[in-house]
Amino acid sequence: MRDKDAPISREGIIFRVYGYDHPPHACICDVEYAPETIYRAVEPKAVRTGLPLKYYKFYSDEGLRFVQEKYPQYQFFYEPLQRQLVGIKEEQIVELNKPDQKLKEILEQEPKDNLMRTLKNVLELIFNHSKLKPSDFGVFGSLLHGFYNLNYSDLDYVIYGGSKVEELVEVLGDFYKARDGVLKNEFDFFDERTERKNWRFENYSLREYEWYERRKCIYAVYDSKELGRRVKVEFEPVRAWNEIRNEYHPETRITRIGWIKAKAIILDDRESYFMPAIYPIEVLELIEGREIDNIERIITYVEEYKMQVKKGEEVLVEGTLEKVETPKKTFHQITLTHIPDKRYYRQVLKIAK
Repeated sequence: MRDKDAPISREGIIFRVYGYDHPPHACICDVEYAPETIYRAVEPKAVRTGLPLKYYKFYSDEGLRFVQEKYPQYQFFYEPLQRQLVGIKEEQIVELNKPDQKLKEILEQEPKDNLMRTLKNVLELIFNHSKLKPSDFGVFGSLLHGFYNLNYSDLDYVIYGGSKVEELVEVLGDFYKARDGVLKNEFDFFDERTERKNWRFENYSLREYEWYERRKCIYAVYDSKELGRRVKVEFEPVRAWNEIRNEYHPETRITRIGWIKAKAIILDDRESYFMPAIYPIEVLELIEGREIDNIERIITYVEEYKMQVKKGEEVLVEGTLEKVETPKKTFHQITLTHIPDKRYYRQVLKIAK
């Protein structure tokens, strides 16, 4: 299994594999959906129909808390961090939905509705303007599980492999430049006033967020004649099989040292496409925190900071300083991750001014 694959438990809980560093015969997961037989959400937007049972989507950390409180069997001890993480073991999986296989099934059939026609049209547009092919893509979210809604579901694609991501970003950029193009950058339609009420990051403004997300080019809007509406289109990068290196080792230890704020230069950005996003760095200036010599990288589990900065850019980073001890080497990293307190919103990665 790899990132974005979706194992399902016997209770019908739909998990989503998170990242690539997993212990043998298990995988770390986020929790995406649960059936009405075991969970009901208050939020109307959480409901998913189209299957015999209603499903409800989890937002933020709702799914993790649901499993921790109600189904603790879907946790295991993760040696490097010396704590319990939410995930699923191989023997607990009753079904596995894979984004690439699902898209293959969709493309082999005649479209059964206008969302499926739109899905095919977007891909054909890309295929006609690039060397990308169907096997480079997958689908995730409600499309993967078959409970999408014709009136407001988005198109969520997976794109496999770093070189394919780069080609896709280039062709999408060309579409965005065309005045009469049917594919537009989603952030051409960004409404700062609407988003402001939910914005909580302290060192990263909404205006900055709009600029960086626009630059990433993987978030689009497609003007669908079939549906009579604009459809949001997302392309989520996932490693190709030959790019996956499982760094899990039971003897590895990752220890939190403290808080750090620093300026650094990005040495490479090719692993920033994926989750977690990894940026090898050279620290230029320590602004806050302990003086440490061998800080080798920034690693971010915060979605906003994926594909955030590029090779050669001087950046400001604020997050948790961690010591990583593996059987082969010891180094330090700056980690941006899900912290259960207000410091979560202090975390930042952006070009230094």
